[in-house]
Amino acid sequence: MASRKGAVLSASRRSRSHLYQALEARSDEDGLGYILNWSIGIFIFVSVLATILESVPELYARYTVIFRGVEFISVSVFSLEYLARIWIAPEHIPYRGKSTLMARLRYLVSPWGLIDLLAVAPLWLSIFGDADLKGLVVFRTMRILKLVRYSPGMSSLMEVLWAERWALGACLIILICCTVISASLMHMLEGDVQKDKFGTIPDAMWWSLVTLTTIGYGDVVPLTGVGKLVAAGTIIGGLIMIALPVGIIAHAFSDVIHRRDFVITWSMIAQVPAFAHLKAENIAEVMGLLRARRYEEGEVIVRRGDPAHAMYFVASGTIEVVLSDKHKIQLSAGQFFGEQALLSRTKRSGTARACTRAKLLVLGAGDLELLMEREPRIASHIRRIASQRAENAPVAGTSKEPPAVDLD
Repeated sequence: MASRKGAVLSASRRSRSHLYQALEARSDEDGLGYILNWSIGIFIFVSVLATILESVPELYARYTVIFRGVEFISVSVFSLEYLARIWIAPEHIPYRGKSTLMARLRYLVSPWGLIDLLAVAPLWLSIFGDADLKGLVVFRTMRILKLVRYSPGMSSLMEVLWAERWALGACLIILICCTVISASLMHMLEGDVQKDKFGTIPDAMWWSLVTLTTIGYGDVVPLTGVGKLVAAGTIIGGLIMIALPVGIIAHAFSDVIHRRDFVITWSMIAQVPAFAHLKAENIAEVMGLLRARRYEEGEVIVRRGDPAHAMYFVASGTIEVVLSDKHKIQLSAGQFFGEQALLSRTKRSGTARACTRAKLLVLGAGDLELLMEREPRIASHIRRIASQRAENAPVAGTSKEPPAVDLD
């Protein structure tokens, strides 16, 4: 009995782990995760679009049934997702080591948990409470925040905003100071001339704020000469105020993208046996020579008869090498191809295409020579594999290296 209960718990944990990977990890190789994330993203988009169009009286009167159907289907999907996320909460890295109950409570009160709750609350309030579904339109449109979770770009932007929160907060403080100073000056200079617009500092702050943010509605303008000079200075200050946060965000966003590319490329290099002996500083140097490329299933990488400009290291996925109608070879992660044509300066003697979605590290001809000069062990490894392939003999000593392949 105890063993059966243990087996059930183990199976439950495995299922929970698989669902966590699908919903949270967003791995390109996870087919279920890919489908789930895209499906939920589409439901979010359709739900928010329907909510927006529903606010048009003519459309609502004509398509009430459709709008209600979209809402019920969307909320059903979001409710299932919400329950699933509560269930997988113990798998989250920050919650590991805590009890199952505590992990789930932590998720419920987390920002993402509250956003997920807002996505389903309107309909349930309308069913079990007295709230009007149409009157909850503001909360329903909050579902658009869920897109941040399913968009890597939006996630990166949110990461940037959080990382630079202090710098952006400083920009906000500067904007407030400039608004108060500008409004005070305009109150002093224009208060007697335009009492309804600059009679008080709070009234003048409206003009100051829209001017500093370069919106400039034109509903309030200075009339005195000195007031116009102050307005000119406010306009110039506004341009600087806009440039500051934009520059901070753009620079930080660029750093996040480069750091992510760095981590991805580093992890790909670490999977290639030819680079296994390299130290961290050597990998950093090699990264400057390699370019990460992604190929979709069925996409041709090189063709027979093409000039050779690069060799390829397989970081993930499967590559099929077609040397002839009867001679086809598959290469997997850790293997490489295309080196013989570079070393012998000949054209490709085979065609390579991706059997699955694959990630490759591409090394140009000139960079190959430079790499072999820098790293004798890598040069020896590549020449040994190339020689064995040329002799059409299997590589001895390791099961990770590919069989005889005369691709080039």
